Amino acid sequence: LHEAIEDYHQRATGKALIDYAFHLIVTDPTAQVCGQELPALIQDGYSSFKIYMTYDDMKLDDRQILDVLSVARRHQGMVMIHAENSDCIGWLTDRLEEAGKVEPRYHATSRPRPVEREATHRAITLAELLDVPVLIVHVSAREAVQEIQRAQARGLKIFGETCPQYLFLTEDDLDKPGFEGAKCMCSPPPRDKENQQVIWDGLSNGTFQVLSSDHAPTRYDDPKGKMLQGNKGSFRWVPNGVPGIETRLALMFSEGVGKGRIDLPSFVALTATNAAKLYGLYPRKGTIAIGSDADIVVWNDDRELTITNDLLHHNVDYTPYEGIRLKGWPETVLCRGQAIFEDGEIKGQPGYGEFLPCDQPEKAVPVGRSVTDFQPA
Repeated sequence: LHEAIEDYHQRATGKALIDYAFHLIVTDPTAQVCGQELPALIQDGYSSFKIYMTYDDMKLDDRQILDVLSVARRHQGMVMIHAENSDCIGWLTDRLEEAGKVEPRYHATSRPRPVEREATHRAITLAELLDVPVLIVHVSAREAVQEIQRAQARGLKIFGETCPQYLFLTEDDLDKPGFEGAKCMCSPPPRDKENQQVIWDGLSNGTFQVLSSDHAPTRYDDPKGKMLQGNKGSFRWVPNGVPGIETRLALMFSEGVGKGRIDLPSFVALTATNAAKLYGLYPRKGTIAIGSDADIVVWNDDRELTITNDLLHHNVDYTPYEGIRLKGWPETVLCRGQAIFEDGEIKGQPGYGEFLPCDQPEKAVPVGRSVTDFQPA
């Protein structure tokens, strides 16, 4: 973990235009990692870490997840969990390939909603066993939403995060002509139109605390990108994820605030304040107040435009939101009071962005309710 952190500091130092912090990804929770590295890193400002229940090179089994959750409980870290049942996905993928069903649209077939529901239920159960708050990330399906709602209704500190792809894309987007559907492949996959409303409802009723991008800047027409195995390869080998960091706020503002699905304070909470609280950056970030950083976005709520990839500044050759018509667009971005973006142009200088050590988040404090007389954590 220390080597990974050093690597990313080298990547960011002197280049970042805006302030940043790091989440850790734990894929090998050895006794050394859980007993020494993770506790020390939480104290040093790396207080949130992500674990996976899927992807062969990253997934943890239940016992390993308990080991990581135990560290989080003792040292007040925030654990983010990508919840999908890996064995179910692997089994379905093998059967689909045997049947010759390898096009991008079958990515969604290999990861149906019950697969997400089961893993979400299991992640919540493991968190409840140790009485540790967790954040379930990239929630896409109605059934997973219901599991989170049931846990929240029981008084558990289970937080939820979703992404724009589950509000604006559907599984039909994976069935575009040729290999185009690969542009919209992410995990969990987009669902159907009816399911989109469930995700909007979760944002408005408090089920979700955060709307993130899950930005994955994988190029499309690139042998190191989506076409890793060419444009005829199995969906198994297509790198997952969609680019979305630059469109996240504008999509939410136009279709959320502009269409009356959420109010303006909820927009700010879902896109800024709640994340700062969950990740130990509040009140330095996430609020406009005396003593806080002057991070401010000024919106033109009357500006209408159509999203095109040419409009964006990312180093990716497509956007899955091409052609979506929006009303409302950011005109000015301030970081610590300095304008770094204005009228469509980047004004900031590389190196202005600072690394932010994160505090142990208050949201990570256990409820204090055990399911057993023995304290396993």
